[in-house]
Formats: sequence, structure tokens, C-alpha cells
Amino acid sequence: MKLKNYIALALFSLFAFNIQAQPGYELWLDYKEIDDNTYKEKYSPFFTDIELIGNSSTISIIKEELQLAKTGFALENLNSDSNSKLIVGIQNVLPSGIRSQINTENLGDEGYTINTLNNGKTLVISGNSDIALLYGTFGLLREIQQRNDISDLNIEEEPKIQKRVLNHWDNLDRTVERGYAGFSIWDWHLLPELIKPEYKDYARANSSIGINGTVLTNVNSNALILTPHYIEKVKALAEVFRPYGIQVYLTARFSAPIELGDLDTADPLDENVREWWKNIANEIYAEIPDFGGFLVKADSEGQPGPFQYDRTHVDGANMLAEAVAPHDGIIMWRAFVYSEEDPDDRAKQAYDQFIPYDGKFADNVLVQVKNGAIDFQPREPFHPMFGAMPDTPLMMEFQITQEYLGFSSHLVFLPKLFEEVLDEDTYAEGENSTVAKVIDGTNSNKKLTGIAGVANIGTEKNWTGHPFGQANWYGFGRLAWDPYMDSEDIAQEWLKMNFSNEEDFVKPMTDLLLESREAVVNYMTPLGLHHIMATSHHYGPGPWVDNLGRPEWNPVYYHKADKNGIGFDRTSSGSDALAQYATPIEENYSNPETTPEKYLLWFHHLPWDYEMSNDKTLWDNMALHYQKGVEQVEEMQATWKNMEQYVNKQEFEKTSKLLEIQLKEAKWWRDACLSYFQQFSEMELPAEVPEPEHNLEYYKSIDRPYAPGINPSW
Repeated sequence: MKLKNYIALALFSLFAFNIQAQPGYELWLDYKEIDDNTYKEKYSPFFTDIELIGNSSTISIIKEELQLAKTGFALENLNSDSNSKLIVGIQNVLPSGIRSQINTENLGDEGYTINTLNNGKTLVISGNSDIALLYGTFGLLREIQQRNDISDLNIEEEPKIQKRVLNHWDNLDRTVERGYAGFSIWDWHLLPELIKPEYKDYARANSSIGINGTVLTNVNSNALILTPHYIEKVKALAEVFRPYGIQVYLTARFSAPIELGDLDTADPLDENVREWWKNIANEIYAEIPDFGGFLVKADSEGQPGPFQYDRTHVDGANMLAEAVAPHDGIIMWRAFVYSEEDPDDRAKQAYDQFIPYDGKFADNVLVQVKNGAIDFQPREPFHPMFGAMPDTPLMMEFQITQEYLGFSSHLVFLPKLFEEVLDEDTYAEGENSTVAKVIDGTNSNKKLTGIAGVANIGTEKNWTGHPFGQANWYGFGRLAWDPYMDSEDIAQEWLKMNFSNEEDFVKPMTDLLLESREAVVNYMTPLGLHHIMATSHHYGPGPWVDNLGRPEWNPVYYHKADKNGIGFDRTSSGSDALAQYATPIEENYSNPETTPEKYLLWFHHLPWDYEMSNDKTLWDNMALHYQKGVEQVEEMQATWKNMEQYVNKQEFEKTSKLLEIQLKEAKWWRDACLSYFQQFSEMELPAEVPEPEHNLEYYKSIDRPYAPGINPSW
């Protein structure tokens, strides 16, 4: 090898090491040394005698992971005479004496068991596939990271949702729409030759929380990703991800037959168009046999779709489904649609477009529905489609990246938001028909189930920008595996795995995480206010914006503040969006007195002096919520200041500075919004709320033209 090649290799290795040595790069897989010698002595023997049954690439990954953990935990064998053993193997190839004690019959291809047998001397991870064994390995290591007792384990786990997918809104030029953690990690220019270590580490992190699919490209898609030049690159990533149980998906631009195929139409009922898509699918599957399928955004926000040809969403989705069906592929057809040509309430439009076609989508189509009917707001009621399409598989779409929640500048624990939505009762099949039961197929025994999260991942050294942004990636994965998990349990897991098992750290920090989302709601959009952010980039307040081309792009459309009051009337006297929900919800929410206060202004336009349950006016309550949000961030700061001894210095200092930004911007939100709304209410602020530092014109003048995450094509 020439000297320059040695130098290049050395520099690349040094770069990779430096990246991986940065605090936060290892995410929740940083196997910190166990400082409890009793715990160490008890369990280190399992890591001395390990029997891995099989020789696949996934088994090799398991071996590598166990060695990483052994080294990180410092589990040297302190008791060589213990005869303890860790066995990892598919159930039907386990040693006969062990096999009879393990039952994986009902666990499918991904479920696993972890059992302690032989009076605590044998630890067994089993399942029906090597991927199940990998999930089980991560499950065992998660127990150890939390310093849980593993002397008598009897764990049986299987995912409750089949397709657990990250949606990357990454562009081919490596910009990331709504990305706040740097550029895209996919280096298309250097693929397929250069496989960066981050690709493997990305797959490892996802597999550790049960994510089994990744959509590599933006929903506002570029047809070029379907060309052989890029499929070769996608194939290289698929080969890295495959041993970790992760399928790759791509976004399909509906007009691709015109842009790439020299056709003069993309009509989904045109035979030439159908044949074109079949050929594209065949070409992709020839290179990537386990390719997952396509995610499609059509007839929304200017994206092409079947409406151009007087066709329906069913026509478009089923045409693509036909193309991938022979290869066991699926289509994820997004229901995020609204039109400037439809004067009706934007919250109603997706429901109106999709409900008539319930039961008409092909079996391999998932209709992907955002958690709420508007757009990833800090809080919004669950999307009414979840209670109204019993014969169509609906796929939940959450946003992990914080488009409307302060980007990666603000600490917001989103599993609390996810849990709130999943626990909502749709009443679709009577009481206790929760959203979680809709998406996991419990209510209708659907054959295909799925959940997606819009990723918050980029080239930042800690992947997510904010150190606590990792918790949202982690929490999404855990809830995708089991949508009935408690967000408090997720918070505690993540804190213990990342920082410390000390109760004096875990308890206050769990409280901080669980309270953080409510703080953001309070200082941004209390009492059901929504979409009042500055437009385009959605960073900071902009309730005054009223000059954009489409009504529903303007914040004034959503709050409708005037001298008579504030709020969007979605009852029968207004847009009647409430009629899209089941009768118990419609009846309860039609009356402001029985509407949950958290949704009050989502469904009602009320006078400023409307008296609420605490005998204070609507105006006073709104102002006090804004003030409470500021105070909650101050409490978060105070809690964090006491945590310095438990965390890495660099992460402590970065989080401290980010909390300073969050507090400054919480005050900005409070002062700007109250200044604007006060001109309509003409009421004094409560004594507990300080007067805004500046006048309204000052807040209106604040501009953020280079806020991150804006699609460069806009």
C-alpha cells in the first residue's frame, strides 16, 4: 500500500474515532461500566461462557454486541467456578434439555424470550429467527443497563405493530426538510463505494428499539431516486441494514412516469403507466429483494397525484400496490391532504377525501394518517379518521423532529404526546376503542399494521442536535413496538441507559421530561390554540400573519381572534368538524363546559370574558397558561443545575445553554402572543403575568429567514 493510502486510511480512521468518541454519539447504547461490584460478581459469569447457535451475519452482530457490552460493563469473570452460561439460539435448535423449557410458538418472526433456567445458572435468549435473537439480545442488555435483577427472568416480548418505520425527509442534496440536526446522514455522492460507519451505527440503534424499516427520502420526493444510478446506492444501504432486520423504502413521486419514462401522463388507470410502475418495481426488487415498498405524498401541498386525472386516492394507491404486490411490497399512502380550492375547514378535508373509500384499498396498502387533523401541533385531538375507517389499515404518523415545538433548541419529551394520542378513545367500536387499538389491528384484526415517525436525525455528532432529542427517537421506537407502554417507564429507561441509575437523578429528571411537553403547550398554544407559529419555517410566534396566498397558511385562520373572542368553532354552529367524531365525543365536545379545557379553543370560539371552571375569565386563564409555561422552563433549569454530577460535562453545558435559549424564547412566545391578543380582548393582564418587555410592533418585526429545516425548493 502506498504511503498516501496509509495516510488517508489513518485520517479516515481518526475521523471516525473522533465522531464516535463524542458525547452522545453512542446514544442509549453506551454501555457504561457497572460500579456495583455485587451486581457485577453475580452476573459477569454469563458473559464469560456464551454459546451462540448459528453462523449468519445477524449472529455475528449479536456476538459483537455482547462483546461491546462485556467490555463496556467491565464484566470480567469474577467467579469462574459458577458454571453459569448464556445461550442464544432459535428455539428449534437449542440443546434438547433447554428446548423443552422454551416456548416461542406464538411469537412470530420477531418476538423473543429471555429466561433464566437451571436454578439461575443458565440464561437463554430465544425466538424463531435470528432477528428475534438480536431483539432479545438488546432486551437483555437493556435490563442490565438499568441494573435490573436478571436472576429469575421470564420475559416474553413480541411487537404489536408489524411495520415500525422511520420517515426521513432527506433530500438528494443532503438537506433535510424539517431537519434540525445538520445534513442528511446519507452521503449519496460517495455511495455505493463508501459505507460510512454511521450507517451501521444507525441500523444498530434502530434495531435496539425494534424499528424495522426506514424511508430514505423526503415525502416531497425527487423522481431521480428511482433511477438505476440511485438504486445502486440504495442497495448498498439495504445490505448494511439487512442483518439488523431493517427494510428500506423509498418515496415515489407520482409524476415519475412523465419525468423519467417519457410518458405524457401519470394517469393511474392508463395501462402504459401501470406497466411503467411494474417495470420500476421489478428493477428495484431485482437489486434489493427485500425492498419494503413506497411511501407516497400525493395531491397535497402542490405534489402531483391522481386528482389531476380525475382519479381517486384509491386509484393511485392501488395502482402502485399492484406493482409491488408480487414482491410482498407495501404502499404507505399519506392522508395529509388539503386544498386551497376547498373552502371547508382544513381539519375536515382528509376525512372527507378518504372515508368514502373505506375498504376499497388493496390489502397491501396502509393509509398513513398524522396523529391530528392539522399538522403535528404541540397538542391537537386525535385525527377523526382513526375512528371512521374500520375496513382500512391505518398507519399512525408521528413527528419525532420538532417542527412546531422549538426545533432542536427546546427540550420536549415527545413520548408523552405520543402516549396521549394513543390512549385517546375513538369510540369506534364502543368504549375503550383507543387509537392504539385501531393502529395495532385489535379492533378489526387487520392483516397489515404500521406506525411511522418523521426522523430527527442528522450529521450532528450526537445525531439529534439537542442531547434530549435522542429520547424522542428512543421513545418512538419503544411505543412502535408496544403502543401501550407508559411514557414514564420510557423516560426512566432512557435516563438510566444514558446517564445514571441513581434515584436522585432518575426521579427529578423523569418528572422534568414528563412535564416538558406541557410546558411547551403552555407557552406556545394553550387551551387548544394551534398553528399560530411564524409561517414557512414555523419557528417562533406569528399569530398576526394574515397575508399569505392560501387562507389555511395564515395563523389568523386558526385562532380567529376578534373583539368578540377567540377560537375555531368546529361545532354544528361552525365548521361542524365535530361531526366527524363518534357520537359520545361529538355530544361531549359540543358544549364548552364539557369540552376538555386542553381542546377548548380547538372546538369553540368563546368570548374573552367567558368564565371557566376556576371562576376566572378565558383571557386570564390564557395569560396564566403562558406565564406557567415560562415558569415550568425555569423549573427545568433549576432541576438541571442539580444534575451536573451525574452527566458528562459537555452534555451538561450544552443542555444548560439550550435551556437558556428555551427560557428566552418561552418569554418571547408569552409576550408576543399576549401583546397581539390583548388588542382584541382589551383586558388587563393578571397580576401574576408581567407586562411584555416590548411593544407589538417589535415582536412583529422579528424575522428568521434562515431558520433551519426549510425545503430549498420552496
